[in-house]
Amino acid sequence: MSRRRLFGSLCGLVFFLNLARIVFAPLLDVFITEFPIGEATAGLIVTLAWVGSASLRLPAGWLLTRLPRHYLVIVSGVLLTLSAAAAGAAVTVRQLMLGAFFMGTASGVYFVAANPLLSELFPERVGRVMGIHGAANQVAAVAAAPLVAVSLWVDWRLALWTIAVGTAVVTVATVIVARRTEMPDAGAADRSLVAGARSEWRIILSALALAGVAVFVWQGVFNFYELYMQARGLSPNAASTMLTIVFAAGIPAFFVAGELADDLPSVPLLLGIVASFAGCLLLVVAVDGPLALAVVSALIGFVIHALFPATDTYILSALPDSARGSAYAVFSTAWMVSQSGGSSLLGALIERGYSYDFVFTVAAVGLLATVAGLGALERAGRLPT
Repeated sequence: MSRRRLFGSLCGLVFFLNLARIVFAPLLDVFITEFPIGEATAGLIVTLAWVGSASLRLPAGWLLTRLPRHYLVIVSGVLLTLSAAAAGAAVTVRQLMLGAFFMGTASGVYFVAANPLLSELFPERVGRVMGIHGAANQVAAVAAAPLVAVSLWVDWRLALWTIAVGTAVVTVATVIVARRTEMPDAGAADRSLVAGARSEWRIILSALALAGVAVFVWQGVFNFYELYMQARGLSPNAASTMLTIVFAAGIPAFFVAGELADDLPSVPLLLGIVASFAGCLLLVVAVDGPLALAVVSALIGFVIHALFPATDTYILSALPDSARGSAYAVFSTAWMVSQSGGSSLLGALIERGYSYDFVFTVAAVGLLATVAGLGALERAGRLPT
């Protein structure tokens, strides 16, 4: 029972940690007007949050070879509380960028510690646990746009202050529950970050190849999705609704993909998800009208969010106890770095005059080419399972 309560508190904590990364997307048009800045600079703010999420993952992985996993989980909550409060008090673009960066670092520390911990707390159904935890994570993505909309009635900073206060409360609850929980000792032999990465480099590279390009594209797509919908002729409110649909569709996707990841071969599942995401990008460019765009937005949200629990289950189930924390930290860092530039690149391309439809089409074709290449490797038995 105590492990389930800890799991519940972690689901609450991951809600605020993901909200901290997602909340900047619906605020982009506010930042452009408030400071004022262009699309590329606005995209950089988002990119810094994701770069921050990658920046401390390797140091956190090293700390996992020295400290219990739940210690770092608690540290991440404290870090988010302080950085969200600082970002809410920002009066310059530079201050806002620093706040976004450190809000991102909190999520990086958390995921490196929490995902291996969860897989060890519930080793029988890693996919199911990743799915439920991911669904809690995704609820935050759905709540981001409504939170910003409500905050704008008072002040956009209210959204960041809400994150700070909520995280503080959940962090205290996590400390209390963790003290009453008997923690697993599966990672006791994991004492070298470098050795863990060296011994498991094949599965790390395989997971990056399968999911890296897709999440890079997705990072740019979702952060500019509202602006894209406005470019398609929708009102700001309707565009915000479309983004909410994308994220809402991700909630059942985490549950479904978590169950499938426990029961299906991982590599074909991941390739199918990436190919489906590419098809959805082509669909959103081809269709027109609010209803059609809403349906395709739901498809995009469901498909891309299925990628995350499937990827985590693939690598966490394959890694041995002696290297799980360290090797996962290396993978997680590389995965975040691979996607962090998506928003900046998309913003720069739009400023240079390329249309959203053109960029999305090129991205979809690139994803399909990647799937074809990896599919050939999988059939040849060159990808670890």
